[in-house]
Amino acid sequence: MPQHDPFGASEVESRRRAAKPLLSRDAIVEEALRQITSDDGAMSLRKIAKALDTGPASLYAHVNDMSELQALVLDRVLEAVKVDEAEGSWRDRLEGLLRSYIEVLMTRPAFALMAFQTTAVGPNALRIAEALLELLAEAGVDQANAAWAIDMLAMFVTAVAAEHAHGSDPGAPDGPVAQAINRAPADRYPRIHAARNEIMSGTGEERFAWSVDVLIRGILSRAQP
Repeated sequence: MPQHDPFGASEVESRRRAAKPLLSRDAIVEEALRQITSDDGAMSLRKIAKALDTGPASLYAHVNDMSELQALVLDRVLEAVKVDEAEGSWRDRLEGLLRSYIEVLMTRPAFALMAFQTTAVGPNALRIAEALLELLAEAGVDQANAAWAIDMLAMFVTAVAAEHAHGSDPGAPDGPVAQAINRAPADRYPRIHAARNEIMSGTGEERFAWSVDVLIRGILSRAQP
C-alpha cells in the first residue's frame, strides 16, 4: 500500500515559495555585481531575474531601469574607496583619495566603463563627495568653487580609469598613439613633430601627479576669500 503524503503538491510548492528570499533592491544590486564580476562580466535584467527566481517585470518594483541599476551597482563598487586612510597634509590626503578612487575603478574593466557611462547614486558616492568637500574646505576653497571642483575631480578620475580599463597603456612607446605621432609628417603637423618626445614622455605616475597638481592649482586660483 502506498504511503500517504501528508502534504499535497500545492502545499509543498507554497512552502518552497515561502522559503525563497524576499526580492529587494539590495538583492538585485548584489546579484548584478556578482554577474559583472563573473568570468564573462555580462549583466542583464533577464539574467538577474532568473538568478533570483523571479520574472524581469518584478525587478521594476525596485529599480526603474538598467541605468538606475548601473548607478546603484557603481555606488556599491565605490564602497571600497578609502577616503580617510592617507596621512599628511590636505593635499596628500586628497591625492590619496583620488588614487584609491582610480584603483577601485580599475579593479575590473566593467567598473571603469560603468563609471564613464553613469553617475553613482547612493551613500558611497555621497561619502566620497563629503570627503572631497571637507579637504577642499581645509585648503581654503570656498563652498561654491568646491561644489564644482568635486565634479571635475570625479570626471578626471573616471577618464583616467576608463583610458586604462583594459590594462593597456595609451602612452606605451610601441603603442598606437606613439606610432601615430611618430608617423606624423613634419610638414603637415610641425608642432606635433617638434613636441613628439615630450608628448610621449613621463610615466603614468608622473603624469598623474602632474595632472592633480594642475587641477589643484586651478581650483585654488578660483577660491574666493
